[in-house]
Amino acid sequence: MVKSKKNIAIFSAKLITATAMFMALNVAMSSFGIPVPGGHFYLNDIVICTAAILLDPISAFAVGGIGSFLGDLFFYPLPMFVSLVTHGLQAVVISLCTRHLLKNHKLAASVIGVSLGAIIMVVGYSLGRAFIYSTPEYAVLKLPYQILQAGVGAVLSVILCYKCRLIKIYNKIFNV
Repeated sequence: MVKSKKNIAIFSAKLITATAMFMALNVAMSSFGIPVPGGHFYLNDIVICTAAILLDPISAFAVGGIGSFLGDLFFYPLPMFVSLVTHGLQAVVISLCTRHLLKNHKLAASVIGVSLGAIIMVVGYSLGRAFIYSTPEYAVLKLPYQILQAGVGAVLSVILCYKCRLIKIYNKIFNV
């Protein structure tokens, strides 16, 4: 996001392209899952958390919320609104923490952000599943896999962004 003279946010072609790329990755990662009791284990949290660390909150919401919504719409539409709200909120919280929390310690801010995002994802999906399927037992059955999915997404996104220097590459491309 680039600021103009009037402090109005202008979305550059590079930012729109990066957002669209992450949304496509999110949809692709939502298209297949590893079968587990009570459903599937998806790896799209890696994409959501990585995008949220790199992008501004609005773009992060588009990747997390809208990307997950579209992935569910195409492949398994029942929980699509749960995905929109849960992953959208998860991405916004991660992005805000990364940008505004502990300004001199971006890594620590990102770790706090993805930790909060993981909690949001697990709680949101557990409540959403209990509501959609009208049975808390189904949500409890899937809970360990939700925690694993959130943890894998959080850990791998921080490794990708900081250890593999994806954040430096992103900042160089976007002149941040």
